[in-house]
Amino acid sequence: MKKTLFFIAFFAAIAAAQSQNLNLNAKGVGILGYDPVSYFKGAPKKGNASITAKHGKATYYFETAENQKAFNENPTKYAPQYGGWCAYALGNAGELVSINPLTYKILNGKLYLFYNSWGNNTLTSWNKNEQNLLKQADQNYLKYK
Repeated sequence: MKKTLFFIAFFAAIAAAQSQNLNLNAKGVGILGYDPVSYFKGAPKKGNASITAKHGKATYYFETAENQKAFNENPTKYAPQYGGWCAYALGNAGELVSINPLTYKILNGKLYLFYNSWGNNTLTSWNKNEQNLLKQADQNYLKYK
């Protein structure tokens, strides 16, 4: 019974996150707990659950209070594009696909995240056709808003 309730709660949390158009964990945290500002400082870093900020329905964790302050001053600069979903999957197939928080690209001052697992690094595919995939991802994400 406990196992069944766990799976119901788990999938309900996933469905709720997807219905919000945001890629959030069961606790409503974006980028799997990584600090969104850290990407702009050279490398993604895990955030601290005691240093947080909200942007819309997403909660973000930060490595430092300085990063939290920067985010609070301009959250749209630092929040990931497409609600934190894989940019390539949106551009290529119009699908919401989870990401690997260590696979990313800063493009035109915006954070894009990508799926990378089991030998499938979608950032590599994105880089081969970036401009077309970017236009298509922008258009496809509109249907999820």
